[in-house]
Amino acid sequence: MTDKAQNKALKIAIEASLKAGEAIMQVYNTEFDIELKEDQSPLTIADKNANDIINAFLKPTNIPIISEENKQIDYNIRKSWRTCWIVDPVDGTKEFIKRNGEFTVNIALVDNGKPRLGVIYVPANKILYFGDVGNKKAFKAQLVEHNTPYEQALKKGEPLSPKRKSSKIEVVGSRSHMNDETLAFVDKLKMQGEEVSIVSKGSSLKFCLVAEGGADIYPRFAPTMEWDTAAGQAICNAVDVKVISKETEKPLVYNKENLLNPWFVVS
Repeated sequence: MTDKAQNKALKIAIEASLKAGEAIMQVYNTEFDIELKEDQSPLTIADKNANDIINAFLKPTNIPIISEENKQIDYNIRKSWRTCWIVDPVDGTKEFIKRNGEFTVNIALVDNGKPRLGVIYVPANKILYFGDVGNKKAFKAQLVEHNTPYEQALKKGEPLSPKRKSSKIEVVGSRSHMNDETLAFVDKLKMQGEEVSIVSKGSSLKFCLVAEGGADIYPRFAPTMEWDTAAGQAICNAVDVKVISKETEKPLVYNKENLLNPWFVVS
């Protein structure tokens, strides 16, 4: 993909995320119904509305879309896709339902299984993260309005910079999915003589926290899907933070036959 095409894709992804975020917040402040999907994960009208908006932005690119809320395409068709969008219209639906603000819109562009661009929008506080792996740059922008024009959003972007080694290791723990394996990982660090503290975050904000220097490491020893991680991995990779599979000891890859991720560590 050329630089021009990649810049255009980033513009589309940012505009889609902001418009979806606006629609999500219109639901957030109302009494909304909650459905349960087949896997017992929750679904609200915000997920559906945001998905429709994002699809409307991405479909004209003629790049195929893998979205949590789209009907999943058979791998026999998907395996021929070199490039695809990977989308989670509302990552952290449990956080959305709890109304704690820690939910995001995730949009990633993947090329040959590797995330190339990532956009994460936090609608509750109008914070936008975006990263371009090819250019090795990622940014965080505090916006005033959801409908901030693209060029203005870019100008507001402050470069992300991961944390340098410090005396205390800050481990990111999931707000809704802390488990025994993660606690054992923390105990192992302590046994090695490290001073450790746990920082809790919901949704893909855990990736952003490591990328912007708010924590050292994010171990994920619980199920995630590709749409939960692709945008966050792109943002991390853009600032040389690795997202490594515990299964292969290599970076997570995308558009796999099984869209379930293995366990992984971000550091």
